[in-house]
Amino acid sequence: MKTHPYNAIPLTGIGDEADVGLAGQISALRRLDWRAIELRTVDGVAMADLDPRQFEAVRDAVREAGLEVVCLASRIGNWARPITGSFHHDLAELDVLTAQCAALGTRYVRIMSYPGGGLDEQDWAYRVVTRIKHLAERAEQAGLVLLHENCSGWAGSDADRMLRLLDEVGSPALRLLFDTGNGVAHGYDAVAMLGRVLPHVAHVHVKDAVTTPDGVGYTLPGEGDAGVAECLRMLCDAGYSGWLSLEPHLATRPHEGLRAHGDSAELFVRAGQRLRQLVRQTTTSAAQSRDPGVA
Repeated sequence: MKTHPYNAIPLTGIGDEADVGLAGQISALRRLDWRAIELRTVDGVAMADLDPRQFEAVRDAVREAGLEVVCLASRIGNWARPITGSFHHDLAELDVLTAQCAALGTRYVRIMSYPGGGLDEQDWAYRVVTRIKHLAERAEQAGLVLLHENCSGWAGSDADRMLRLLDEVGSPALRLLFDTGNGVAHGYDAVAMLGRVLPHVAHVHVKDAVTTPDGVGYTLPGEGDAGVAECLRMLCDAGYSGWLSLEPHLATRPHEGLRAHGDSAELFVRAGQRLRQLVRQTTTSAAQSRDPGVA
């Protein structure tokens, strides 16, 4: 048997999808034998809202667990912050996260591109580009990279707008975060979108979903309609070298006010095991297509 030379894409997860508390988040990651974490909230508190003592406790616990922090998932430009709202909240959040990133040894901050707040498309676009350009300038000065997610906001559901945003901001401090499951939730073909924006993707969230009569339902990776396996194959074929960060939404859905509870950690671990299996299948298949002798 040959051992193929293609390494699996590294895996991590958004901790609060498994548990509200950091100890439970770390425990779930350890069960999966994953050595990194993406942080969004701890004890229901957004990272940027932690007071200094709370943040120091998070930093120390992550260090003691030997975990790498790969990204801070911020609220900047998200579904709760329309473009007509105050920019102060985003600037203040980025200032706090800049200091936290330095302490945690990470440089990625997840952002979105603002709901429209009733503006016409032209004004909405202008304001979004202006704000994100300013944020990117600050991020670049701090050595950070903002990762725009294909979720809520002006450029969230449209590849042309994503590419326009990248072009008009024109900063190395702005890249894309691709979420495999958001197409089902927001009504577009995620696989087709990934094909358009793939060279600009620096980070990936993994979830899967189906449309039901009651709305969107979330499934284990590979069991829904999001095309997760196809997305993984595209990433693998393109030589993607970033992280796959599990965000299964099986129990935790911030936009619906749902926090981890009950068997959330068990569901997270099951989703992680399924993701690991999909990645193994994808990388093996990719290796075999390049070298038929690989087994």
